[in-house]
Amino acid sequence: MERCTNVLIVEDDKMIAEMLRMYIESVDRYRLVKIVENALLAPVHCAHGEVQLILMDVYTQLGADGIAAAEVIKKESPEIKIIIITGMPEFSYIKRAREAGVESFWYKEADKEELLELMDNTMAGESVYPTETPLTPFGLTSNKELTDREVEVLRGVVRGDTNAEISEKLFLSVETVKMHVKSLLSKTGFRTRTELAVRARETGLVIFEE
Repeated sequence: MERCTNVLIVEDDKMIAEMLRMYIESVDRYRLVKIVENALLAPVHCAHGEVQLILMDVYTQLGADGIAAAEVIKKESPEIKIIIITGMPEFSYIKRAREAGVESFWYKEADKEELLELMDNTMAGESVYPTETPLTPFGLTSNKELTDREVEVLRGVVRGDTNAEISEKLFLSVETVKMHVKSLLSKTGFRTRTELAVRARETGLVIFEE
């Protein structure tokens, strides 16, 4: 008899949560334990030893950070497998998930077989990460056309930092920061750094976290 894996879903989008529930309940090898909307509650539900696999969204109810919750869980219960799921192309998420000890990472797509295969591989001991972020339109350009340095500067713009503050944090001259901001405006077609920041957040390209 095939072993059944107990799964916890951490997802505050009801449509996505329902989709994940249907995926899990469509096969006998997985059993849904619970769906929770706030990542801060995930460690509590893992404390009883029932959960074996977690599908964890990054940005959950009230802004609770799924990757931070995953890090706590991996420290307390390293045997629990975790798959980070997100629809946001934020560049830092993959790096943060790896540093937290998360086994796998999945960009939300309506593909049941792909997710179930990822779950199977993760439970078999594999670590599965995407090789790149998904293509995301950003004004007249896309995330693929931005340099790593432009993304770092864009993150500062989204934070609301001045050019001087960005230059200090990135160890760049103020003139170099101005050059990158000008390049970002030129590539995207946005007219102001405020619009640049707003659009970056709306697309999920850069998420500012306190």
